[in-house]
Amino acid sequence: MYKFLKNASYILVLLGALNWGLVGLFGFDLFAYLFGIMTPVTRILYALVGLSALVSAVTMYSEHVDECCGCEY
Repeated sequence: MYKFLKNASYILVLLGALNWGLVGLFGFDLFAYLFGIMTPVTRILYALVGLSALVSAVTMYSEHVDECCGCEY
């Protein structure tokens, strides 16, 4: 379950980053194009991307602590 959560959050963060890259470079919101502007599906997708960023941050830190080799971080 942990590995699935980590992989799913990584994929969602990657999709969110690509979407924001498109918005910044070209003014094109892929999520809004595919699912509509601020429809419930789009809002859920944005929320999942945000939650996935938090999950990715926590799992990245916890992996570092579990595999720590005596460093200060």
